Amino acid sequence: MDVFHVTDHQGQKLTDEGVIDYIQKSLGANEDSLTTEVRTCLGRTVGLQSTVEHTAIELIGRDRPGLLSEISGVLTDMMCNVVAAEVWTHNMRVACMVYVTERLTGGPVEDVEKLARIKEQLSQVLKGDGDSKSGKTDFSMSLTHTERRLHQMMFADRDYEGLDHSNLRCADEKGNSNITVYNCEEKGYSVVSVKCRDRPKLLFDTVCTLTDMQYVVFHASADSDGNYAFQEYYIRHMDGCTLNSESERQRVIKCLEAAISRRVSEGLRLELCTKDRVGLLSDVTRVFRENGLSVTRADVSTRGDKAVNVFYVTDASGNPVDMKVVDAIRKEIGLTILQVNDISHYASSKVQETSKPRFSFRDIISHSEKVLYNWGLMKSSPESL
Repeated sequence: MDVFHVTDHQGQKLTDEGVIDYIQKSLGANEDSLTTEVRTCLGRTVGLQSTVEHTAIELIGRDRPGLLSEISGVLTDMMCNVVAAEVWTHNMRVACMVYVTERLTGGPVEDVEKLARIKEQLSQVLKGDGDSKSGKTDFSMSLTHTERRLHQMMFADRDYEGLDHSNLRCADEKGNSNITVYNCEEKGYSVVSVKCRDRPKLLFDTVCTLTDMQYVVFHASADSDGNYAFQEYYIRHMDGCTLNSESERQRVIKCLEAAISRRVSEGLRLELCTKDRVGLLSDVTRVFRENGLSVTRADVSTRGDKAVNVFYVTDASGNPVDMKVVDAIRKEIGLTILQVNDISHYASSKVQETSKPRFSFRDIISHSEKVLYNWGLMKSSPESL
């Protein structure tokens, strides 16, 4: 019995019947039942990419300036066209999902020898900095949810290690997270409480992380107030046990902090929209590299014959970029092709504390249990729990 109150990306009520119909079909039916009309309306299926149409490449390794340029350059030299890609960087690590097609056929790469050469060359690129924590290149063999897979890759890479968590314990004006874990003995759950700056897909990021850590969410509440988000999860291990050790609770906190910060977009947002062509990503990222810019996050997609790409960039040291450099890059790539959308004001703006009462699942859990019992959906009365 789950209830979600949602808005569109601008915070407005959903009015697009195509989007509403798509959500209903996605949640209530098998993926195969989605109509072609709905697929066309939304461009791609909730972050899913089919490996029937593309070859999906997974890369993870140590981040460094110019890495995306080197990766796309190798793929261009191998006669591959990048039709979609998503890149996350966190704690000096980078995870990347790239979807490519053969330049000549427009289909997936099927030549086994060519796939081996692609893997070898990309592996060399990832090892180019002599990283003691080796990079990894692999191919995805099934339908892939890009963002879910990126979370899994970074979690497996243990990107949550080595962070300075002493500055992450309070949700201050910098938007840092406050996460606590404790046991609710009377109900037999462990309770995870999250307070942090609100943003799109925050709920997805936290739930995916708890699921990948083999926890089951039995009850949850999520609320937002201005720029803040509040989440509360009642969880157990898959074997029904609660989190009984302090080390385990601290690990959950670290992993959730990493999941929240992976998607936080640092840097200047650059939006590119132009007619798609083979080698476009390689050319654009080469210009970034030659002008000393580092890509901290990227979302590359193809819509029809158009390439629609978003890049978040800093200078090579991770500092804000010089706008004179950005102007020079825009002149080289095309003023109408590359647009600037500065999000730095959002990252640095001070969030005001509010006095709105928090919505807590604990406040309604007894009432919800009584409703379920009255409906015949619970065998035991709430008082006996």
